[in-house]
Amino acid sequence: MGVVVRTACGAVRGEQRQGHSAFFAIPYAASLVGVRRFQAPVPPRRWDGVRDARGFGSSVPQPILWHPGDDPECLTLNVWTPDVGTSGMPVAVWVHGGACMGGTAATTDFDGAAFATAGIVLVTLNYRVGYEGFGWVEDAPCNRGVLDQIAALGWVRDNIAAFGGNPDAVTLIGQSAGASSVVGLMAGDREPGLFRRGIAQSPGKIFVPADEARAVSAMITSQLGIRPTTEALAAQPPEAIHAVQMAPVAAMAAEPDRWTHPNAPYSMIIDNELFDAPPWLSYRASGTGRELVCGFTTDEARMFTVDADLSGSDPIETARSCGLDASAVRTYRTANPAITDDELHALILSDALFRMPSLWCAEAAADAGNNTYLYEFAWPSPARNGTLRACHGLDVPFTFDTPRGPLAADLIGPRIPPDFTDLSAAMRNAFTAFATTGDPGWPRFDSTERTRRIWKTPPELGTDSLSTSRQIWQREPRA
Repeated sequence: MGVVVRTACGAVRGEQRQGHSAFFAIPYAASLVGVRRFQAPVPPRRWDGVRDARGFGSSVPQPILWHPGDDPECLTLNVWTPDVGTSGMPVAVWVHGGACMGGTAATTDFDGAAFATAGIVLVTLNYRVGYEGFGWVEDAPCNRGVLDQIAALGWVRDNIAAFGGNPDAVTLIGQSAGASSVVGLMAGDREPGLFRRGIAQSPGKIFVPADEARAVSAMITSQLGIRPTTEALAAQPPEAIHAVQMAPVAAMAAEPDRWTHPNAPYSMIIDNELFDAPPWLSYRASGTGRELVCGFTTDEARMFTVDADLSGSDPIETARSCGLDASAVRTYRTANPAITDDELHALILSDALFRMPSLWCAEAAADAGNNTYLYEFAWPSPARNGTLRACHGLDVPFTFDTPRGPLAADLIGPRIPPDFTDLSAAMRNAFTAFATTGDPGWPRFDSTERTRRIWKTPPELGTDSLSTSRQIWQREPRA
């Protein structure tokens, strides 16, 4: 029979499981058909009867997790709740990563059972990625993928009480590109009525000026032979766009100093509407009063470099491609005298892509007067004979207690390490406490003490582990 809940658009039937209930593929916005693929999201249609919400829906268009013919009603969300019969429970809304190019909520990686067991109503959501979500369109708003996230938060405000949640106690949590959305929305004090707190796991340096986004998108539409308008783009099947969307990366990689984010074709666009500056600069303009947990993994870039042939890599060229000069390499080597060229390449990229943006966000939020908490995920993965170390994304299976999910299979391996359960519980307990009270259980971060939680076995407190990197990068522009 399942369990039935009535939402503003109609009733949904979910699954009653041991200790919680789960509802899947509830639409929060209209189907992606025609020009709507490239416009701001609009509300979904109402339905009669009881909608079956007992299985994942389709992912949004993207090269890997989507196929031509998949259901265009893909702007959907999933809800795990401890008890639909109660009220006032804290809510966490998860925004997945994927470099603005991919990702989905239709995966067991983000199963909300562990959060529901801990008394949290968890919501996961799809949002548009690729050109539909982040490409430049002449007659449509920028950052449509983030507008989708805002629409989902609006659905949560209007409907989550029916699932037992408190719409005034919403914590927005995300990883990678999802974390960038979190800090971007928090720093600009966007949508203050839609969420109270934020947890940002590895936010990236992916905020680019509008003229750069326009130029990158022009490289894609020129490959298609069209203008970047909603009608012209809507006439292109998603797979045609996917086939050419990486073309700009080769051009950007040849002149990396010209581009803010030369590693991918899509980014968060500084459009002076949703985002007016990178979050580490926006925070300094005005404090929002919203609490923030922000963190990074020790070896972020190992996820991207472990399979790369780095035999001809030159750390000086790596530094220059990230906006640093040769003196930065000397400083890195002085602080790490035994480091190899391959390791230094990964270290520089880790700092450039995630570690420094995470630190800058924490610094800016704390300096603006917000209660801010910093963490470092330092647990080394046993996968691939330990070469991944504490890489990008490794903290996600620990967050959700999903050691058998697809992500964990890649980043941890087939065998669940004996310390996984305890470290996963410690992290989730901290995030649950933060969602409930605004305090994750370790001292606040400030630019003097620089205290952070170090997630490893056992967890501990640390101070300024990034002192050398911070000194190198504080000389560089942060735009």
